[in-house]
Amino acid sequence: MPEHVRPTRNRREFICDAFCGFGALAYAQLLHAEEQRYRSPLAAKAPHHEAKAKSVIFLFMAGGPSHLETFDPKPLLNRLNGQKRPAEFGEAKYQFIKNDAKLLGSRRTFKKHGQSGIEVSDLLPHIAGCVDDLAVIRSCQGDMVVHSAAQYQMMTGRILPGFPSMGSWAIYGLGSESESLPAYVVIPDPHGALEAGQPMYSQGFLPAIYQPTMLRPGKKPVLNLDLPSGVTLDRRRQTLNLIRDLNRSAMLPGDDEFAARINAYDTAFRMQTEAPAVFDISRETRETQELYGIGDAVTDDYGRRCLLARRLVEKGVRFVCVVAGGGPGNLQWDAHDDIEENHVRMAAQSDKPIAGLIRDLKRRGLLDTTLLLWGGEFGRSPEAQGGKGRDHHNLGFTMWMAGAGIKGGRVAGATDDIGLRAVVNPHHFRDIHTTILHQLGLNQDALSYMHQGRKERLTEVHGKVIEEIV
Repeated sequence: MPEHVRPTRNRREFICDAFCGFGALAYAQLLHAEEQRYRSPLAAKAPHHEAKAKSVIFLFMAGGPSHLETFDPKPLLNRLNGQKRPAEFGEAKYQFIKNDAKLLGSRRTFKKHGQSGIEVSDLLPHIAGCVDDLAVIRSCQGDMVVHSAAQYQMMTGRILPGFPSMGSWAIYGLGSESESLPAYVVIPDPHGALEAGQPMYSQGFLPAIYQPTMLRPGKKPVLNLDLPSGVTLDRRRQTLNLIRDLNRSAMLPGDDEFAARINAYDTAFRMQTEAPAVFDISRETRETQELYGIGDAVTDDYGRRCLLARRLVEKGVRFVCVVAGGGPGNLQWDAHDDIEENHVRMAAQSDKPIAGLIRDLKRRGLLDTTLLLWGGEFGRSPEAQGGKGRDHHNLGFTMWMAGAGIKGGRVAGATDDIGLRAVVNPHHFRDIHTTILHQLGLNQDALSYMHQGRKERLTEVHGKVIEEIV
C-alpha cells in the first residue's frame, strides 16, 4: 500500500495524523487568537467607504475668534455702530453683555480675494492669499456660550466631559498608518491650559489606547528621545522585550488600561529610534522655515508647531490638533476688553504659519489627503462689551475647511445682516463632525461604541454632511 494512504495503526500515528488534520485547524485558531490578543488596536483599518482624507489637522483658535473681524463682513453692523440692536433681529443670551449694550461695528477692512472673490479681513492677508483652497462655513452654531462647555461640544459633540474627542474617534475607526509615532497628537499653546482642560482632547469611555499624546510646548516637544549614555539600541530593545513579556504574562483579557501601557512602551522605543528626525525641524530648508514664519519673534512659535504638524501627517499620524491661544483669556482669542488689540495680536501670530502650512501641504501633494479645519468654540457678539470688546457668541460664527476633497473657493451658509445668528443653512458642530468623518471614509452611524447599554457616537444625534463643500 502506498505510504501516503497508509491507515492509522497505533495511537502514536493517530495523534500525528490528527494533528495534521482537524487538530491543526484548532491549533492554528489558538495561534490566531493569541496573535489577535496582542495585535495593536491602532493597526490601520479599512474605512467604511471611499475616503478622501488620510489625516486631519485641526487649527484650534482657542477662545473664540470673531467672525465679524475675519471672514464675515457686515456693512449694516458698521452703519448701526453705537445703536441698540433692532428688535427684528431677535434676542440673544450672552455671558457678560448687559441689556443696554450697543452694537459695535468692525474697524477691519474686507476685500475680495482669489478667483472665488471671497471676502476676507485685512487681519489675515496670508490666509486670504489661499482663499481659493478654503471652504468658508459662515453659519456654524453651538449650544453653549461658556468656554468649557463649548470646547467640550466642539471636540466631543457633548457639553460635558467624559466623552471621546473627534481625534480619538478617528483613530478608533481607522487606526494609524505609523508604527513609530502616536496616532493622535495635541500640540498645545505655550501660554497654558484652556478652560476645558485635557478632558476635551481625551478618549473618554473608549479604551485607553485611543488617548491623545500631549506634546510639550516650546522647541523641544518630546523629552528623552535620545538613548541614555552607555545604553546601546540592542540593550534597550532587550529591556523592552523583557518588560513587555512580563506585562503580557500578567495581563487579563479586556484590561484596556494595561494594554495601552504596553503599547506606550513600544511606541516610546520606536520614537527613540525613528522620531528624533521627525521632531527636528532644523532639517527643513531655510525657505520652508521662512514660509511658516520661523525665525520671526511674532510667528516663530506657531510656525514651528504648524510645520511639526505637517511633518507628523507626512509620517502617517492620523489626527493633529495645533492650539493657538492658551492661559488667561486675553492670551486666547477671547477679546472681552478690546477686540482690536486682541485680534490684531492673535492674527499676527497665526496668519502666516497657517498660510505656510496650506501652501507647503499643497506643493508636496499632501493637501489632497490632509483635511484642515480652522475655528474655535464660538464667535464673538455683534454688541460691544465694555465699549471695545465682544462677548462669546454661539448663534452664528465661522469655521473653514480645506484639502482632502473639500471644494475650495466656496462659502457655505450665512448669518443675518448684523452677524447675530445663522439664518441660511445653519450648521451645528455635529455637521462639522459628520463632514470630517465622511471625508475620512467613516459613517457616523457605523462608528459607534457600546457604553452603558447605549451605542454612542461622535454626533450624538444625526449630523448632516455639508454637501455644498464636498
